Amino acid sequence: MIVDKAIYRNGRRQGCGDLSDELDVLRLTQDGFLWIGLKDPTDQEFDLVNEELHLHPLAVEDAVNGHQRAKIEKYESSVFVVLKTLRYIEATSDIETGEVMLFIGDRFVVTVRHGEGNPLAGVRQRLETEPERLDHGPMTVLHAVMDSVVDNYLVVDREVRQDLEQIEEQVFASDIGGDANTIYRLKREVLEFRRSSQPLADTLTQFMERARGRGLTEEMLPFFRDVADHLRLVNDHVESYDRLLTDVLSAHLASVSVKQNEDMRRISAWVAIAAVPTMIAGIYGMNFEHMPELTASVRLGDGEFQYGYFLVLAVMATACVGLYRAFKRSGWL
Repeated sequence: MIVDKAIYRNGRRQGCGDLSDELDVLRLTQDGFLWIGLKDPTDQEFDLVNEELHLHPLAVEDAVNGHQRAKIEKYESSVFVVLKTLRYIEATSDIETGEVMLFIGDRFVVTVRHGEGNPLAGVRQRLETEPERLDHGPMTVLHAVMDSVVDNYLVVDREVRQDLEQIEEQVFASDIGGDANTIYRLKREVLEFRRSSQPLADTLTQFMERARGRGLTEEMLPFFRDVADHLRLVNDHVESYDRLLTDVLSAHLASVSVKQNEDMRRISAWVAIAAVPTMIAGIYGMNFEHMPELTASVRLGDGEFQYGYFLVLAVMATACVGLYRAFKRSGWL
């Protein structure tokens, strides 16, 4: 749907009537530009705007299909920009992606937003409070939208860093060693983050080189450089997160392996200790006719006390205690 549309002359907002008529006047007077904002438009709504503005068919195809890679395409009389938006969901620690597309042409700019991430209403409101910036034309809108998207990258960057610090603490500071599912899920979110930010950094650098002096004025160039610097910072962080998560996952797997080895050693030690009474019970539990030690006895007063079974139990207990102490010293228990 069409969220907002307005004409900006001398940086001041004015009402907008028929799109094609207003655009003809703007091109005739060479004063001001038209800004149309769309949010998840239907095919009919987008076709209406396309008929009035005559957008490039390749750009229209990308905008209708969506799910495009971040890019800046220069056509004969217009520029088509795709920005990937990110939204951090606190409840699940997931990163939700969306898209913002911009059509920038002669005296017009169209913004198309898909998804709930990075609303543009605040961008328009901030620009309307700075008419001297809006007076620079549609490139100001491109910078403002791009700057808002990249600033939101920085917010997501901080959230991801906090999640990573929590995972590091779980892996290295606890006996449990963390959860592989949590590590892998964050690694997947970091990869999604990288897919959004990395292509934009590359294409923005190329755009500044190509458009300098041809649509991108010297006054606007420092603003785009500032966005590029923030993008490079984000990309550096994302790459370090990816490498660190790989190391954390390896450390977690190693910790699990060590824990399993320790458990196996304890089990083996207890099996060895249990084997002694099992062996003795197996021998003396047989129905042998002649086992003198079992019938050993001592006379006590008028009676006779048979201590053979107690002797066997004492030997069994001594062997078990000796094995337990040996395994304890060796660290197996």
